[in-house]
Amino acid sequence: MTKYYKILTADNKGEYSKYDFTKYLPVDGKPGKWLRKIENIEMCERGYHCFTPEHILEWLNVQLYEVEIKGRRVHGDNKTVAQQMRFIRKVDAWNDRSARAFSCWCAERVLSMFEKEYPNDKRPRETIETARRYADGLATDEELAAARYAAGASAWAAEGAVAGYAAWAAARAAAWAAARDAARDVAWDVARGSFNELAAKMLTAPERCGKGE
Repeated sequence: MTKYYKILTADNKGEYSKYDFTKYLPVDGKPGKWLRKIENIEMCERGYHCFTPEHILEWLNVQLYEVEIKGRRVHGDNKTVAQQMRFIRKVDAWNDRSARAFSCWCAERVLSMFEKEYPNDKRPRETIETARRYADGLATDEELAAARYAAGASAWAAEGAVAGYAAWAAARAAAWAAARDAARDVAWDVARGSFNELAAKMLTAPERCGKGE
């Protein structure tokens, strides 16, 4: 049976639709109620959008839920739209801390591409270290902002495109705009295999990311 997932912002809204799903979320371990049926569904226009596990990196946000869908559905390249949907459970292992740790992990996968061209510039590496400490509550907002600025400066100074992407990945790890931003901006094709392998882990134990796994 295919599993489907849905991401929400911190205030329980769809990232793009801005629809508030609060009253439809699971309560006391029980699935939420079905959302109303939508006729004439159309990809990116009408209907309830979700995705399968292999596309998790493209959609991750602050909250991750497993959902169930029914009725007519249309499958796209990286998402599915259906007539009805309900939220089954929240993936509790995915939270702000694990999201930040995962973003750092993404940046580290390509850090060597920057350091190969700029071996004496430690700003991206130090930024990732600061971002990880921040995720663990060991760095301040001011330290994180300074680290992000430093990595951004490295990115702007880098002459090579690949090196620049790697430095920007460090800056994004500090910003935590969303893990997928880090993944997309660090030469996706180069690291794709590692990212896809990790995606499966995100649904069960994302807190282990950034610890050598």
